[in-house]
Amino acid sequence: MSHPAIVQTQAVFLLASLLLAIAPGPAVVYLVTRTVSQGRAAGLASVGGVALGNLGNAAMASLGLAAVFAVSARAFTAVRLAGAAYLLYLGWRELRRAPLPAAARLTPAGRSRAFGDGFLVALLNPKTALFFAAFLPQFIDPAGSPFAQSSRLSAVFVSIAACTDTLYVLAAHTVGSRIASGGRLGRYLAGLSFLALGIFVALSGARSAR
Repeated sequence: MSHPAIVQTQAVFLLASLLLAIAPGPAVVYLVTRTVSQGRAAGLASVGGVALGNLGNAAMASLGLAAVFAVSARAFTAVRLAGAAYLLYLGWRELRRAPLPAAARLTPAGRSRAFGDGFLVALLNPKTALFFAAFLPQFIDPAGSPFAQSSRLSAVFVSIAACTDTLYVLAAHTVGSRIASGGRLGRYLAGLSFLALGIFVALSGARSAR
């Protein structure tokens, strides 16, 4: 592949990645909900977890495990339902969580939990692995190492998504500051949003990313 063609391909990849990252999906809904209910620190910690979970799915796609999901309906459904069940658990836990004072700061343990929740929500979404398996090959040069190229492209895409996710969190924090962080209304909105998202993921048969 010539140098101009490589530059053009990379530009197209960056633009496509940005547009796809901006498009709101389950991960964005999760991050916004977490931010509104528990504040900016929890939202930003969740961004890190989601990014790591997406990298995990990208690694699975690079290793060919996404092909298993594509040909095995049972494997895909099992992982999807596991992700839906975890979202339902988060909703149930949020509704039962004791309200926090509006001025309370998120503890290190709370940030770790938010990070872990974000990681599992992203990792237990097989649609992301399928997305990487379908999207990345369009920008891979057959003359090079497919694994090395897909790993590099995955890292770039996840970095872009982390930036857009951070912007969503900051925007949600600005809007959500009018709702007492951790207050009853925010807690109920978060719990019901997680429950609704879990039901949506469980019933969704579409194989689109994020």
